Amino acid sequence: MPSRFDAELDDLIRSMKASGYLKSASVEEALRSAPRHLFLPRKMADMAYRDCPLSIGHGQTISQPSTVVVMTETLQAKPGQRILEIGGGSGWQAALLGRIVGPKGKVYTMERIEELVEMAKNNLKSASIRNVRVVHGDGSGGLPKQAPYDRIIVTAACPAVPPHLIAQLKMKGRLIVPVGDLYTQIMTVITRTAKDKIEKEEIGHFMFVPLIGRYGFKQA
Repeated sequence: MPSRFDAELDDLIRSMKASGYLKSASVEEALRSAPRHLFLPRKMADMAYRDCPLSIGHGQTISQPSTVVVMTETLQAKPGQRILEIGGGSGWQAALLGRIVGPKGKVYTMERIEELVEMAKNNLKSASIRNVRVVHGDGSGGLPKQAPYDRIIVTAACPAVPPHLIAQLKMKGRLIVPVGDLYTQIMTVITRTAKDKIEKEEIGHFMFVPLIGRYGFKQA
């Protein structure tokens, strides 16, 4: 159904293609079928297609579209996969991944703030996304009871690469996580190549809100 935001979304997509951030048809399709304005407070919807982070309340933000696209492209999710997201926020990143993995895939997204859990559930329902489960709890430890995962994405800053998250990956599974201090992080990509072996890649500097919890910067 056409939306009053279509032209702004088109402009943002053209800009991200020109910059080299947006590369794949699957991510573009997800951006169009899970539009960002559905995952913002209604009063902020007119700002949805600016390439900047926006507050969603409770000291949290929805990441800027270019950052979300870089992470999503790097994650390389595929139809039918099982994905864990840590830091669910308002649900937008999980929604995009839900579109990419399709009806045979599953996305679990963990969020520690109860009000954001309810916000994400409502937003996902409004976007008609049914293959994402929002879990309330300390996501810093992952979600071992649903492991192993094909992909894990952390959308909050971590002080180090969490080894327990690597352990929740399938063989050849991929983890993407921003690692650093409270002010800047390096986006780190881990591929589990064997039981006790990984490959590591760093793709640039970013800034996220901190991961809070047992394995984060401080206890919740």
